[in-house]
Amino acid sequence: MAGMEKSLKIYPENYVVLDIETTGFSADRDEIIELSALRIVNNKVTEEFSELINPGCYVSSYISNLTGITQQMLYDAPSAPEVLGKFIEFVSDSMIMGHNVTFDIGFINRNMQKYFNSGFNNDYIDTLKLARKFLPQLKSHKLGLIAQHFNFNTDGMHRGLKDCIVTNMCYQKFLQMNKEQQLKQTNALGLSI
Repeated sequence: MAGMEKSLKIYPENYVVLDIETTGFSADRDEIIELSALRIVNNKVTEEFSELINPGCYVSSYISNLTGITQQMLYDAPSAPEVLGKFIEFVSDSMIMGHNVTFDIGFINRNMQKYFNSGFNNDYIDTLKLARKFLPQLKSHKLGLIAQHFNFNTDGMHRGLKDCIVTNMCYQKFLQMNKEQQLKQTNALGLSI
């Protein structure tokens, strides 16, 4: 079972942004084909992690077209246990951040149970919830649409590392929006910071 989400009143400056690409949408039936993460310290990227994973099964043309990840690219890629071991070392006990991150955590947790007989229990924050809070006017809160709303470059999305970068850029924007909101509230009360 995934860890308990930290209150969205907390906006950490140190965290790991996570994104996976998969063979499908079911953590029970599908496999991870790419696992990527960014270590953020004081709101700055300090380290990257990104590995393709040989899923040991067929990758559909739909997934290849969506991600750009082909069967050939995965042929010599390491196995899930190899990559997960390195990933867990990279993440350690860091706060996890991602967009619709419960999807990613579900896959990682199932694989951790399957290969290591232990769960993935890091606390996490979901930027999807932040998007709904700060951008209620948007009809959809998909990562690409939020990035377009902020005029961020979306070329190369649906690859793990690019999605981590875009997720972090969105989080930084939400952080800025939160500070502006707090400043307006403070000014409305006639208080100084």
